[in-house]
Formats: sequence, structure tokens, C-alpha cells
Amino acid sequence: MKYYLSSYKFGNRVDKLIEMLPQGAKVGHINNSKDWTTANPKIRNNHLKEEMEFINSLGFISEHLDLKKYFGEENKLRNKIASLDGIWICGGNTFVLRQAMKLSGFDNIFTELQKRADFFYGGYSAGVCILSDSLKYIEFVDDPNDFPYKEIKETIWEGLNLFDYGILPHYDSDHPESEEIEKEVKRCIDNKWLFKTMRDGEVFIIE
Repeated sequence: MKYYLSSYKFGNRVDKLIEMLPQGAKVGHINNSKDWTTANPKIRNNHLKEEMEFINSLGFISEHLDLKKYFGEENKLRNKIASLDGIWICGGNTFVLRQAMKLSGFDNIFTELQKRADFFYGGYSAGVCILSDSLKYIEFVDDPNDFPYKEIKETIWEGLNLFDYGILPHYDSDHPESEEIEKEVKRCIDNKWLFKTMRDGEVFIIE
């Protein structure tokens, strides 16, 4: 699988992003990190629309891939993702995103997708933090006790385990969460946890 991992939005390597997928590629946009209980639906939908329009402007075909529609329907989601060339996962609450991934079976499907050299995984903030072995690194940035889905009422601490360290976005950046990220960096150092920081605009690319 190919990865385009940005600290915030699409970052400063959009030129590379265009090269990572063929023109006309189908990209599923996963917005479930913005399902937190106090989210403003209008703002959430506006962000979704803006990002999908941007993806389309790059020559790709985006569609909203709402994991809520696949809760308890893992095979249905697996078949849907098989029809796509890639996914884009936006920022928000990483713990909420993890719940949606668990309930839909996305976490199991992700393990299978890693074997596909042609599949694209792009995202920012929560969409990147979710790839760590644990969500402990961002416990005081995202609320781990927000449960918007009735099926889950306990925090899931395990990430998707692509990385055995934490990724801390928005570091030393003009972002509302930058101050809290600084505190998380100190906590990682104090606990001797491995981590990497990302400044807004920065992108990690894995091919």
C-alpha cells in the first residue's frame, strides 16, 4: 500500500499526491473522525464537501465512504473498498474514528489492504494518528471518552499498528491543537515512548 500522510489537510506535496494515483482513480473519503457527539453537522458537511471537491480537482473521483453504513457489515465494506483505488481519511477525533473502524470491520480490512501494492491510503491528523500502535500518545489532545455510537462505550486504545511509535501532528504550527501537542511531546519523552512529530504542511510519503 502507498501512503500519503499529512499533518494538516493535503499538505505541501500535492504534486507528489497527483503522481501516486492514476487520473480518474476512485477515492473513498472517510469522514467519521468528525462524528464526535458535539460536532456541528453543517460544519462537518462543509468540510467533507470541500475536501471531496479538492480531490476531484486533482483529477480523481471522490465519494463519501461513511463507515456508519457498514456497522456489522464487514464483508459489504470489504467489497466496497475493493472497488476503490484508495481512501482519504480526514482529521478529527482519532478515538471516534477508531470506534467506527472497529464497528465496520475496517481494522480487519486494513490488514488485508497492506498486501495491495497498488492501493492508496491518504489522510491527515486523525487519519495519520490512527496508524500508530496505540492512541495513548494523543490522550490529551483528542477526547478518548466521546462515544457517539451506541454500540461502543469503552475506549479503544489500540491503533492500526502500522507504526510502533506515535505520530504527533500540528507540532510547532499555527494550529489550535499545537499547544496540546507540545504537552504530548513532553509526556512521550518523560515516558520514553517513541514518537515522531509533524509540522503542518509536512507530509510523510511511503511507497
